[in-house]
Amino acid sequence: MIKSGENNRYNPEWSNGYSFDDRSVRHEFISKVFSIVAVQIFVTIGIIGMFVFNDDLKVYVLQRIYLFWIALGATFICMLVLVCCENVRRTSPTNYIMLGIFTLCEAFLLGVITIFYKLELILYAMVITFLVVVGLTLFALQTQIDFTACGGIMIVLAIILLVMGIVMIFFPSRTLHIIYCCFGVGIFGIYLIYDVQLMVGGNHANSISPEDYIFAALSIYIDVVTLFMYILQLLSATTD
Repeated sequence: MIKSGENNRYNPEWSNGYSFDDRSVRHEFISKVFSIVAVQIFVTIGIIGMFVFNDDLKVYVLQRIYLFWIALGATFICMLVLVCCENVRRTSPTNYIMLGIFTLCEAFLLGVITIFYKLELILYAMVITFLVVVGLTLFALQTQIDFTACGGIMIVLAIILLVMGIVMIFFPSRTLHIIYCCFGVGIFGIYLIYDVQLMVGGNHANSISPEDYIFAALSIYIDVVTLFMYILQLLSATTD
């Protein structure tokens, strides 16, 4: 999936004999990934909008909370399959189907969660997330800092975030929640830069195979929706 070193930035078995170091191949790959992510985000916004503006749908789902848990389970299964099964994520149309199911389930989960937030906070969170994602993406494309070489540090930060979340369960605190959300925004902002640089390749220490466009889209989409959720929680915690 991820190759390290100057001579291993692509899968040599990729079709047509082109390498990821070929500029046209890289540009085609990047365009495909961003197109897929754009579709995922539009679908997600559409489903969130259905929950926000349709009271009947809200009542229907809240009366059948098991649908949330089914969607959550399907989300994890699809994500694990796409991450762990190379043949699945590289085989069309199976990879698109799995990614489509994941996106619909994730959007459903976000739709259910946003029921409990005010409309203006959801809109503010969407706008802020958009600006943050655009800014971080441009930064990832322009900076000389190679975030792909910092994978170990990022894992440590993710573990710290997880521990903070567990602590909050037993010691709920508004101040701790705000700190937690700020930390989450920061970590997943870094993850977004990391995933964009993996996709871009070039002079970075690590890059992703051009066959793994579904994996790249999945990674960036998860970064974006997670940023949205942390920003939404942060806005809610600071305005209540």
